[in-house]
Amino acid sequence: MSACSDPRRSAGATDIGSPCPVCSTPLDSGGLDWHFICPACRYEAAALQPQINQDTAHAGLDEASRAIGLKDLRVANFRDLVARLKTFKERGSLLEIGCAHGWFLDEAQQLYSTCGIEPDQRILDSQVSTRHNVRQGYFPAALRADETFDVIVFNDVFEHLPDVRQAVAACRRHLNNEGLLLINLPSSTGVFYRLSKLLCRLALPSHFERMWQKGLPSPHLHYFNRRNLQALLATGKFSVRADGTLRSVRLKGLYRRISYASKRGMVQNALTCVIVAVMALFLPLLPSDIIYLIAQKEAES
Repeated sequence: MSACSDPRRSAGATDIGSPCPVCSTPLDSGGLDWHFICPACRYEAAALQPQINQDTAHAGLDEASRAIGLKDLRVANFRDLVARLKTFKERGSLLEIGCAHGWFLDEAQQLYSTCGIEPDQRILDSQVSTRHNVRQGYFPAALRADETFDVIVFNDVFEHLPDVRQAVAACRRHLNNEGLLLINLPSSTGVFYRLSKLLCRLALPSHFERMWQKGLPSPHLHYFNRRNLQALLATGKFSVRADGTLRSVRLKGLYRRISYASKRGMVQNALTCVIVAVMALFLPLLPSDIIYLIAQKEAES
């Protein structure tokens, strides 16, 4: 869920020739009128329009089914991430940007003093704000200029942000000395993403559009791999301390996850579910569709 600045004021400017936010190389067309690729670092971008808190964008979207389909997978991944953070910082203050249903905060509050930011009023109304200290709004506008934290976290959020360079700079301002930045996001080198690109080249774009969450209230605006994400963080004076992969598929809740926003029929959704379930047997041997990086704020020179 996008939570960095108000995307209604800044999205949609990406086009052929726009500078790559990682290396400033002009972007090339990715083959669709809204998709672009950097020929140098392989960063990918989309000229899609976020519509958070707009009623029409939520029509046909079953948020309850989405939550059920994702919860087990996300909670298991979040436990792993909190354990990884603990190896670098065992206590302190933690801010999660785009905290959604509060599942990461549920895990993190056992070690840290937690705070969250979430722009989507519908999610806040699902009682996450009664369990945690959560502010409605966008990052960094929802913070005081002098507020700082020991850890800032983006879980499946960074790829939704309109201006990732601005976000990295804001993280540096709002982190204490030697503070940590955790980013967990989908990877452009993942097996499911690569398969969706292949199908798109074969004139079957629906899976590729779903990977970008095209037509949903907060679509993906960026796709990174480990190398170009690390390069982006370096421009903001962050040093990567750890990286890794997370599970992208869990059989429990899989059908709900596939069908919650699908316009395909029940038979097609079921077939997709079977294909993904079979592929899941081989996923440990294949490139993961979810990566994470833990970076540390470098000292001022």
